[in-house]
Amino acid sequence: MTTRLNMPRSIASAAILVELAMEHGMPVEQCLDGTGIAPAALPDPESEILARQELRLVHNLVTAIGHVPALGLEAGRRYPLFVHGIWAFAVISSPTVRHAWRIGVDHIDIGYSFARWRFEVHAGDGVATIDDSAVPAGVRTFLLERDIAEMAAIAKEVFGGTVTPTRVELACPPPPYADQFGALLGMEPEFDAPVTKVVMAQDLLDLPLPQANPYTAAFAERQAAEIMQQRRKRQGLAAQVREALLTLGVASGLDEVAAELRMSTRTLRRRLTDEGTSYRELVAETRQMLAEELLSIGATVEDVAGRLGYSDASSFTHAFTRWTGVTPGRFARAAR
Repeated sequence: MTTRLNMPRSIASAAILVELAMEHGMPVEQCLDGTGIAPAALPDPESEILARQELRLVHNLVTAIGHVPALGLEAGRRYPLFVHGIWAFAVISSPTVRHAWRIGVDHIDIGYSFARWRFEVHAGDGVATIDDSAVPAGVRTFLLERDIAEMAAIAKEVFGGTVTPTRVELACPPPPYADQFGALLGMEPEFDAPVTKVVMAQDLLDLPLPQANPYTAAFAERQAAEIMQQRRKRQGLAAQVREALLTLGVASGLDEVAAELRMSTRTLRRRLTDEGTSYRELVAETRQMLAEELLSIGATVEDVAGRLGYSDASSFTHAFTRWTGVTPGRFARAAR
């Protein structure tokens, strides 16, 4: 979490939150106290702030007006799709719901969520996991509500109406306004779950998006990936581990990477935990990135499996399908 708090992001989210706070009687100066954000920067869509600055803004808001029922839901409803910039174009121009989820989660770090998102396919169903365990407890409920409302608002804009998931589990106790979650999602969620999950049936995943456009999607995905890589290059030890894996090979062990970075394995593991990630997660991210690049330029499944250190093509196919929701062959055909 520490490194992710130093990730740059658009000031648009801060402007939305300040506007919400002012409507509830909170002056701008109180909203921005301790954030380092200048009031004059709020109207400038080109301005950037750090995630930690927005988190301080959220803390100020929750401290002052957190007693307002469903405040996080109210905030999340205010995020129009295109406030997310190129990320929004990548999502809305995707061919299917499945692809939109994969692209959205893969590039979530250029968005506004403070949680760790994951999208996998289990028994045909899509499962989006939102892990906010590293988010400070005082603002966790607000930010979870914001994420859920934002997700519902984006889905409504994409489809022009509510698209109902199969099941939603929320890692928070049921609030007095629990019915508002049901109205947003089109179904009643389950509360007090260990982790937040959104489950979508296979027939929903395969729905075509009304604004699908392969050319726009390809352009937007490249742009989103470039923005995310540029921002991550400035991000502490995790970025160094990714670079080491690209240099040494993604089949390298923790001890090899630790030696390359001139530290003990225990120190490397501890510092990655402090940054809200793990060696295993970074290896998976790097493998997925390389796999997609190699498949896109025509490498065979067998070649990619060997390059990435898998014992056989079947093991690689299983891992790739778990990451992306599609087989390597289908991904390669779509990329070509």
